[in-house]
Amino acid sequence: MVEAGAAFWAAAIPAVLLAGISKGGFGGGLGFAATPLIALAAGPAEAAAIMLPLLILMDQVGIVSYWRRWSLAAALPAIAAAAFGIGAGALAFGSVPPDALRLALGLIALTFVAFQFAQRAGWRPKAGGRRPLRAAIWGWAAGFTSTISHAGGPPITLYLLGERLEKTAFQASTVLIFWAINLMKIGPYAAIGVLDLSTLSRSLSLAPAAFAGVLLGVWAHRHVPERLYFGMLVVLLGLTGAKLAWDGATGLLS
Repeated sequence: MVEAGAAFWAAAIPAVLLAGISKGGFGGGLGFAATPLIALAAGPAEAAAIMLPLLILMDQVGIVSYWRRWSLAAALPAIAAAAFGIGAGALAFGSVPPDALRLALGLIALTFVAFQFAQRAGWRPKAGGRRPLRAAIWGWAAGFTSTISHAGGPPITLYLLGERLEKTAFQASTVLIFWAINLMKIGPYAAIGVLDLSTLSRSLSLAPAAFAGVLLGVWAHRHVPERLYFGMLVVLLGLTGAKLAWDGATGLLS
């Protein structure tokens, strides 16, 4: 059961706004910060369950905006592989203790920060390897990490960068892949018992923040220097990841 006290709302509303801003096209994949932030006030499983319906709502905006501008040849193999990653992620989600999830979520957040810095520094993966193999590896990884903490962005970014798509096709393919991944997660989340009436009611309460975040992201994409936003958010995500990793590690050792 998710307790909707002041601490929860203080973490959840800014977190959902951040996710919406990212979905609106500003700040890259840093909307991943939403789940770790909510996990500070709720359990990591509850945080992921609350975010899933909101992400699905946001995905619809992206699908309409980029309709049929994606590369199906690139997206479909990754989606197929992601289905197997989602199954593995659901098994892990349902069998590991909360402190282990906190530790994993914290480490994923810190890895995500390192990945973002590497991208900003100009690092790009080489395209080497056949598409089916790359799609299998990165698609599976995206399905798994997305199920655990909605953190499938880095694997899919690595995969699509290797596809050498032009800008619009890259963004549209990303939208299509995560639209499919998030829909596929509904069944596993319900099966392991984290998606229930309590989390759905919290998601519904946060829906206005999700829509506001998407609109704000569209506006910010045109008017706000992204470097400033990126710097502030990456520090926040790094601190949040460090705290979750510390709490999880000390909880497991105690």
